[in-house]
Amino acid sequence: MEEQLFFKKLSSLCTSHEIFDFLSSLEVMSDTMASGALQRISEVEVDDNGLKNPEGVLENEVFRALCFQFECESSKLSNTGLLNALQALVKLRVDPQSTLMASLLSEGEERLVKGQLTVKNLCTLGESLLELENPSHTTLRRILNCMQDKDIEKWSPREMVMVYKMLQVTVGEREQHQDLLNRMNSVTLTIVSQLSPKFTSAILNSLVVLHQTRAVPLVTALCKHSVKHIPYFTGDELVNILEAFLYFGHREQIFTEALETHVPKSIFTMHPQTVSKVMQYCCRKMILSKPIFDAVAEGFVSDADTFTTDQIAGYIIPFGILNYLPPNASSLFRKLESILHARLRHFQPHTLLNLLHSCVLIQRYPVNFLPKIFSPYFLQQLQAQPPGLDTTVTSQLTQLFLTATLECLFYEGPKLLPKYGLKAFLTPCSSVDVHLLKRVKTGLLYLLKKRIYFASEVSTPYFYTLDIEIKLDEEGFVLPAPQCEEVHRRIALCVDGRNRFCVNSYNLLGEEAIKQRHLQLLGYEVVQIPFFEIESLQNCRKMAEYLQKKIFPHTYG
Repeated sequence: MEEQLFFKKLSSLCTSHEIFDFLSSLEVMSDTMASGALQRISEVEVDDNGLKNPEGVLENEVFRALCFQFECESSKLSNTGLLNALQALVKLRVDPQSTLMASLLSEGEERLVKGQLTVKNLCTLGESLLELENPSHTTLRRILNCMQDKDIEKWSPREMVMVYKMLQVTVGEREQHQDLLNRMNSVTLTIVSQLSPKFTSAILNSLVVLHQTRAVPLVTALCKHSVKHIPYFTGDELVNILEAFLYFGHREQIFTEALETHVPKSIFTMHPQTVSKVMQYCCRKMILSKPIFDAVAEGFVSDADTFTTDQIAGYIIPFGILNYLPPNASSLFRKLESILHARLRHFQPHTLLNLLHSCVLIQRYPVNFLPKIFSPYFLQQLQAQPPGLDTTVTSQLTQLFLTATLECLFYEGPKLLPKYGLKAFLTPCSSVDVHLLKRVKTGLLYLLKKRIYFASEVSTPYFYTLDIEIKLDEEGFVLPAPQCEEVHRRIALCVDGRNRFCVNSYNLLGEEAIKQRHLQLLGYEVVQIPFFEIESLQNCRKMAEYLQKKIFPHTYG
């Protein structure tokens, strides 16, 4: 009863000063009470930046007396008193090399070896070790080996999370503990609905680090469970959730809808790193969410001066990739331009290239910064840093050069040196839907009667590949595809499958939009054949009718 009253009083105290006064008024207390007092001190005095008042705590006479007693009598302490004290002192940043900490750690490890610790004790010891900068992997392995023999179904959610975290640290020995992991994954699946936002995020993060790609039912259940916690996740916890969705390739419409509610409400209080991760999630999943993108654009205009260069790129690049201009586009790009003028030299070369390339995808031309991009010094910097001048990088450089040539007629700065250019674009967006292309070719054959009158997957001198090309003479007659003389008009058919659009949308991705724009400027008549117009056409005749209407509208009928 005395202990119950002690802990009730302790929980009502909100400063270390109050706690020390309270402890001074007591004549005697158990080791459990003393360790509980240390834990309460760590709760009120430690925040994300560490110990708030080191001198007021660590130099206090009552605190020093407690520490002295724990050090001298470590072998006489109860398991709970010993391990709770160790946990609190680790959080209070007491020197791990001190005789006090060495004594408590040594005693804890001795009891571990003798098999005297319960699951709760093992998890408390493990949590303390994980808080240290260089935890003993030998001790963590011993804890995990003890856990192998315990009844997992009786573990609390907190204990489950702690064991996942210990396994994370020993990830190199994953195979050795895979049996334990499999059993944990099965039991965790049954308690998903009980998990708090913190525990949901922690377990998903562990599953990513431990490469648990086979734990599909658990991952799916956790991802679905995370939806209701979105307003309550901290920034770091939400980042863990988004990384898990990306790593496991998971997508939930209700998760996106929950983000669409949360982000616009919280955009001015969310950490820029969290917002960047939300945008990365949308970008990688090709989700064009106007509520999220519009809110992010507002947040950028308001706060971008305080962002890191990576955060600036994280906010802006998805707009280009998903081919979307928000309502405040003019303010957004004015802000971006002013930041680039002020901080251009702070951007890493590849970050800057990705950023400027994404701008041209949506017809925002960084003319003032192109001379830097095309300068030999900058190109050498790109080459020197990973990933160097790979296909993606040379493709971006080539597309910037084409944009400067075709769309910025007033640009008179340096051009891209030929050795840094690309012979043909090879981007995921440019890949054609083979099944859709085959259907269109069958319809064209029905319409034009002979295969010689059109060519497919045609390379051009301008780096782009045409899905289908049809050539016409001056009178509008179709010419054989190999013929190069008397060609008056060239028609480029863009057979746009789902992979060229944002998810659940008719919005073309930026890469395909710029390709079609450039082909028009190069003199091609671009005819778009989107998947949603032809999927329902049931036979060759209907496809041929559709194609005639699209390609030859003046002669249809």
